[in-house]
Amino acid sequence: MKLRSGDTVMVISGKDAGTESKIAKVFPKANRIIVEGVATAKRHQRATGELNTGGIIDKDMPIDVSNVMIVCKECGPTKIGARFDGEGTKYRVCRKCGSDL
Repeated sequence: MKLRSGDTVMVISGKDAGTESKIAKVFPKANRIIVEGVATAKRHQRATGELNTGGIIDKDMPIDVSNVMIVCKECGPTKIGARFDGEGTKYRVCRKCGSDL
C-alpha cells in the first residue's frame, strides 16, 4: 500500500465523492483506510468511566484504498510513482508533475 497516515486524499467514489481530507489510520492487511470526516456512521457508545459520557456518536468508518487518490500540492489528484536517489533511498513522487509527495 502506497498511502500513509497524514496524506491528503480525495474520495473518488461513493457517497462522499469529491471530498478532500487527511488519512487518520491505515489498515494495510485489510487494504482499508479511515479518512477524517468521510463515511461517518452513528454508533451507540457506552459511558466508560467518569470522563466519557455515553450516547450516540458519529464515527468514521473504514473505506477501501481503491476509492481514494492522493492529492499533489501542484496538480491535484494523481497516482503515486517512485524514484531513488544516489544512496538508494526511495521517494514517492507525483506521476503528473514529478514533484515529491
